[in-house]
Amino acid sequence: MRLTLTQLSEQSGVPERSVRFYIQKGLVDRPEGEKRGAYYTPRHLEQLLRIRQWREAGLSLEGIAELLAARSEPPRSTLRPSGMEVRSHLLIADGVELAIAPERAGLSSDQVRQLFRAVQAAYADLARSPSDQENPDHGD
Repeated sequence: MRLTLTQLSEQSGVPERSVRFYIQKGLVDRPEGEKRGAYYTPRHLEQLLRIRQWREAGLSLEGIAELLAARSEPPRSTLRPSGMEVRSHLLIADGVELAIAPERAGLSSDQVRQLFRAVQAAYADLARSPSDQENPDHGD
């Protein structure tokens, strides 16, 4: 999929001027191609959505740059004191929430969505027939 700057801006909710600024600062990859033939890909969209999420969470651009630089390091199993981590909290149902640290888990946005859908489906199966779960028919 090839996107123009305008399409990328519309889909990400990030103004074109900000997109250019993020590219200049090295927070987002440069577009593919050159000059008038330049285009953006789903990877650019994913980068912008991640940055937007972090900005909405209150992170500064400097903090975001640090997080992006840390992505090139191997994942850590635990956070250091004063460490920073962005997590996605996905509401499955009332009282059921899935918390994911995509960077540490090594999951792409698509994989997080697939996991979310799988957990939703599993929860729906459990919630649909609680009596079947308590009294399974084992031929007794």
